[in-house]
Amino acid sequence: MPFADRRLVGHPMDRSRGTLRGAAVLPLAALAFSGMAGCVKQTQHAPDVWAVVNGKEIKRDDVDKYYRTRVNPEGQEPSEEEALSLKLNVLDELIVNEVLLERAKKLGLEASDGEVEDKFTGLKSPYTEDEFQRRLRDQGMSVDDLKQDLRRQLSIQKLLNREVLAKISITDQEVADFYNANKAQFNVAESTYHLAQIKVTPRKDPQIRNRKNDDATNEAEAVRKIKMLMDRLNSGADFAQLAMDYSEDMNTSSTGGDLGYVPESGLNSPQVDPALKKAVLGLKPGQVSQPIEAHDQTGVNFHILKLIAREAPGQRNLSEPQVQQNIRDTLRSRKEQLLRSAYLAIARDDAQVTNYLAQQVIEAAGKLPDAAKTYMPPRSTGH
Repeated sequence: MPFADRRLVGHPMDRSRGTLRGAAVLPLAALAFSGMAGCVKQTQHAPDVWAVVNGKEIKRDDVDKYYRTRVNPEGQEPSEEEALSLKLNVLDELIVNEVLLERAKKLGLEASDGEVEDKFTGLKSPYTEDEFQRRLRDQGMSVDDLKQDLRRQLSIQKLLNREVLAKISITDQEVADFYNANKAQFNVAESTYHLAQIKVTPRKDPQIRNRKNDDATNEAEAVRKIKMLMDRLNSGADFAQLAMDYSEDMNTSSTGGDLGYVPESGLNSPQVDPALKKAVLGLKPGQVSQPIEAHDQTGVNFHILKLIAREAPGQRNLSEPQVQQNIRDTLRSRKEQLLRSAYLAIARDDAQVTNYLAQQVIEAAGKLPDAAKTYMPPRSTGH
């Protein structure tokens, strides 16, 4: 996985915290050709200039750089039409980002050097220097490219936090109305278990990252590590912090091992080792299991489970904090979608945008072979 997602547009919102994840600007599937709308009349321009936003050029190299991060160099080569469509989408994202970045600057919301360095340090910290540089090369990026991306992401995030998120409020009446209109959604058919885990594998995996860069390489190391973690839990260590520091589950270590809510039927899945199900059913909320040896398709693994909460089947009441929070998250998400779409429409109306690539595609009836070709560098194979 790339350590910095360079797509500044079209990412999902982080509903639970009400903040924008990454830059999380706007979904733009419906705007692939919108750079043509409201554009100024085409004037003389260099062949490598594919768009102009308020006088600032976006060049072919800019698009190609981001295009490479979207195409798997080891996968099937896209057709000319697919490549052009993707490049139009990438260009439209760059146009939107430039429009929003300019607004952020005008409002004094551009990210500071300190904010950029803090974000850069956080992205770099899980990797050795060699790993970090290799991942940069795999994405066709330099350190300066990454920092420029981070500055743009953080600036747009600050803009949307102020101009969109700050305008959202959810009333108690709205929450009650939603609950009454959707009671069936809150009728739980079976018991569910909110679980977290610390996982240790006896296999070295370059994709596994935790805050300590700690990864057991054989079964003896894995057994020692899981026992060490159990000892620390018994001594009062925080489960989530240990998971972030040491867990080798690449999908959950960054969130403190949180597995979310697992229905009881999920515990009966053939993919779940019976030892894990037995441990879950034997826990009370807040309790932590002893180390569990379990097997999956990769082989043997070691787990420590925590039961955060258990929900019995039946109708959930509006008075329950989790029900209220779920409703607020849903309503907030809906308002975010509406407000950010409106904000983008206003921002684009205020901007002078010329999308030369879109114009060329139309003039050439969808055939633009030269623009469809992008050199894809070979992926690094070093370790």
